[in-house]
Amino acid sequence: MSRNRRLIATVSISVLVVIVAGVALAQRGRRVVDIRFDRRGVPTWEVDENFAGDLFTFVRIRYDSYGRGGGWRVDYPDSDLNFSLRLQQLTTLNVNPNPIILDLTDDRLFDYPFIYIVEPGSLYFSEPEVAALRRYCFNGGFLMVDDFWGDSEYENMRQQLARVFPGRAPRELPLSHEIFHIVYDLKEKPQVPAINWARRMPDGEINTSEPARDGSDTSQVHYRAILDDEDRIMVLMCHNTDLGDGWEREGEDPFFFEEFSVKRAYPMGINIVTYAMTH
Repeated sequence: MSRNRRLIATVSISVLVVIVAGVALAQRGRRVVDIRFDRRGVPTWEVDENFAGDLFTFVRIRYDSYGRGGGWRVDYPDSDLNFSLRLQQLTTLNVNPNPIILDLTDDRLFDYPFIYIVEPGSLYFSEPEVAALRRYCFNGGFLMVDDFWGDSEYENMRQQLARVFPGRAPRELPLSHEIFHIVYDLKEKPQVPAINWARRMPDGEINTSEPARDGSDTSQVHYRAILDDEDRIMVLMCHNTDLGDGWEREGEDPFFFEEFSVKRAYPMGINIVTYAMTH
């Protein structure tokens, strides 16, 4: 499995405030856009052919079951394009300007060290998907799971991963874990709501959560991991948060951009990818 193990430069995320003024950002969309013809306003960049086999590619996983707002398609292609752009701008990674979509059963999966699943609240893995994901993760792959809220959606994801990793229970990562500090030194576990739930309250507090469909409490964000025998994270579940919305919706509202994209979604996303690429 190809890995880009070069060090990531620790660049201030505040640089985004300057960059954003000159960039036409991807806007919200639910249809599956062919980014070969429609990059949603996100600029492309040249890839050094000397490192063409050592690019980081953002890989979104397609699955058959449905999520709350659209299943695997939610935030696509906006979040994938924007996040790839910011990785290119803010780190020393060689980044592929073209994120891709794969099925877990696609043989090409093993060419990519990082994969992303979104809105897994009703996800159900087929037996071939269970086998493929198990083999992928035990061979060094990293799965990030994002945007699921409340107890019932977490329980569904936990049960599906229990089929993939029998006997390996998810562990809550403490704030001291390196994934929260590997590039950006985060002082709290970041929680990002969908943009329509992000607001400053009358008392000055900022709302960072959104309601769960089962009515359970979502005020606390959780980063839970499934580890291999050497304590490497194979699966990171970002529960009661929607980092992808922080990437997707960055160009739509200055408050959301500055409070959630700049301070939370991009720093955590860059930390996650850096960990995945260096462990």
